Amino acid sequence: MITARGITKCYDALTALKGIDIHIDKGEVVSVMGPSGAGKTTLLQIVGTLERPTSGSLTVAGTDPLSLNAKALAAFRNRTIGFVFQFHQLLPEFTAVENVMMPALIGGTDFRSVEREAKRLLSYFGLDSRIAHKPSELSGGEKQRVAVARALINRPSIILADEPSGSLDSKNRTELHRLFFDLRDEFGQTILIVTHDESLACMSDRTVRMSDGMIVG
Repeated sequence: MITARGITKCYDALTALKGIDIHIDKGEVVSVMGPSGAGKTTLLQIVGTLERPTSGSLTVAGTDPLSLNAKALAAFRNRTIGFVFQFHQLLPEFTAVENVMMPALIGGTDFRSVEREAKRLLSYFGLDSRIAHKPSELSGGEKQRVAVARALINRPSIILADEPSGSLDSKNRTELHRLFFDLRDEFGQTILIVTHDESLACMSDRTVRMSDGMIVG
């Protein structure tokens, strides 16, 4: 599902990635661990097509995203990849269901079918009673479940998560970790997670360890 070869990323005098090779199979849940500054988030952003590598090759879901123009790349990203961030990144002026609908509406899907699917996902995550609530009215765990539902609305083949449980308490953290594996079993997604949480890494199919811009284990 994801193959990166010889990926480097330079920012002026700083080399953030130094020749990364990684292969992730369909349906795998893979954690990426390492100290701050190891290059974990940079790798995630390149795999997610949010940044371009300085050099190297990348294949995501059978496509070379580096060969696409900006419009085609945005469309590919929208339908293929779902993102979950540490601080959920929900839009404060919109309700839970509206936040979940947003990626599908951007992709041009019919409003009524998107609304129906968004409500189904929120119900799946036990948020039936919170559909009309805005982010300020939701708990930390509820916000992150809304964010996961938003990542799933276009039924992407890949979920990328950057410290998804970093802002949660231990109870919500455990529930979110279990949720990723339920999603893989239910929907068949390939999931790549950047985390500092050893318990999540232990649950994963595989853990990739990074240091100083390189994979070290």
